Amino acid sequence: MAIEQDYLRRSELLLGEETMRRIADKRVIIFGVGGVGSWCAESLVRSGVSKLTIVDSDSVCVTNINRQLMATTKTVGLVKVDVLRERLLAINPSAEITAMQKVFTQETAGDFDLGGYDYIIDAIDSLKDKALLILMACQTKATFFSSMGAALKMDPLRIKVTEFWKVQGDPLARALRKKFKSQHLFPKRKFQCVYSDELLENKGNNPSEPRANGTVVHVTAIFGFMLAGLVMQDINLSC
Repeated sequence: MAIEQDYLRRSELLLGEETMRRIADKRVIIFGVGGVGSWCAESLVRSGVSKLTIVDSDSVCVTNINRQLMATTKTVGLVKVDVLRERLLAINPSAEITAMQKVFTQETAGDFDLGGYDYIIDAIDSLKDKALLILMACQTKATFFSSMGAALKMDPLRIKVTEFWKVQGDPLARALRKKFKSQHLFPKRKFQCVYSDELLENKGNNPSEPRANGTVVHVTAIFGFMLAGLVMQDINLSC
């Protein structure tokens, strides 16, 4: 058996051959491959997803190293999606990993064929762009999952999943709901979010990034793994 098939033996033991085939056939797109999205991408590929598009416009910087999968001292300055794609292909060389160095905005939204995916995953930080993706993704037939804010949190036991309008204690969800109400534009359907109701304060300061908030990898990674887990669970339950 080829290595790229052999590495999934333990997953197949749990899920079965038919489910593994379904996982391999699904097309998934992740918007934002930072502290949350990068771990989600890794989890999906290690679980058998072989048709994955990763979208992010940034390059790796030194402040990413504490929490982003592909960020190391050797990758600083390199394009995030390119470095991540290389790592994912090292896991499964046969995977179709499409790396798009772009930001999702009103101007670029037409560059993404959202209707061509089975799963759309939102790990965007920008409020405006996140709101737009939510509205557009919810108009497609794709299953949509979204990450709320993962910064200013330490307690992994407070990370949860619920429907967007039921999220409590998260400033990003609150800001999104306020934006939708002010624009009189609302998502066409319900969708699940990963979030935490914990909200700490920065204890340090960074003059070069005064608006940056503190983050730790065990929280951002759990957010990403939970998003990937939602995809896997949905595929498994649909079999």
